[in-house]
Amino acid sequence: MRDVKHKRILVAGGAGFLGSHLCDRLISDGHDVLCIDNFYTGSRENIAHLLNHPQFEMLRHDICLPLHVEVDEIYNFACPASPLYYQADPIQTIKTSVQGAMHLLGLAKRLKIKIFQASTSEVYGDPHIHPQHESYWGNVNPIGLRSCYDEGKRCAETLFFDYHRQHQIPIKVGRIFNTYGPRMHPNDGRVVSNFIVQALKNEPITIYGHGEQTRSFCYVDDLIEVICLLMETPSNITGPMNIGNPEEFKVIDLARQVLELTGSTSSLRFLPLPSDDPKQRRPNIDQAKQLLNWQPSILLKQGLLATIAYFEKIIQQSAQQVYNVRD
Repeated sequence: MRDVKHKRILVAGGAGFLGSHLCDRLISDGHDVLCIDNFYTGSRENIAHLLNHPQFEMLRHDICLPLHVEVDEIYNFACPASPLYYQADPIQTIKTSVQGAMHLLGLAKRLKIKIFQASTSEVYGDPHIHPQHESYWGNVNPIGLRSCYDEGKRCAETLFFDYHRQHQIPIKVGRIFNTYGPRMHPNDGRVVSNFIVQALKNEPITIYGHGEQTRSFCYVDDLIEVICLLMETPSNITGPMNIGNPEEFKVIDLARQVLELTGSTSSLRFLPLPSDDPKQRRPNIDQAKQLLNWQPSILLKQGLLATIAYFEKIIQQSAQQVYNVRD
């Protein structure tokens, strides 16, 4: 009989930005990890350091297809999270959110185990309430370009709570706000990675609208910590729970800080605001503070410096590969 403190944990989307950091954390906590990913946006580089680890197993699989494995817990991070990727194949995005959730919930039902859903602040759409708290139902365009992701995640939350009510599946739902850090894809179209890569290459910093829209930025280590805390709470704490950093920054101020930290000579280039792009985004994290005794501890400057160092390394490696090919 398996030691209850030593678990075999399935991480769907485990080769992605957040999923790979979670794999690291779970292994460091002494668990065995089964990472599944179809590598649509996940990367083998993110988990390369784990491939020979005795507590790590990799399985290439799409959660839109049924999965038959034996595990003790499930974390579902499987879905492209940047507009560039989830809008490239919107039907597949919806299928991943909805069919994928059903398959993993079915597995949790069969095994009678706890399952975590990586939901998103996008369920609030372009909010009329600021900051956003969990009781707010949101303002989402159901037929817009972002709907495949927004509505897919909203439907996944519905499925989680219906499985919980109908089948007594122990669930945890975390609504993740903007998160950044090492292992972000350099071309994922997100504001932090965009600004850093453009600044390091001394290319124009692209700002949509006038840059007055606001975002909150949570460093990845803080986010993984709160997810693990939520997963260990009693069964009556299901969420949905906002998880992110409540500090609010204008996009244009983020751009200026990245320019300062990188010493870049990049100029600012203003482009039209995309359709349905939220004007304000900031979590109310009172629930996480009260129930988990958690709040983020890593300041934006500290997190940006670590992220800049990661992208500097990536860009240098890419340049070296090009040099080697030409040599």
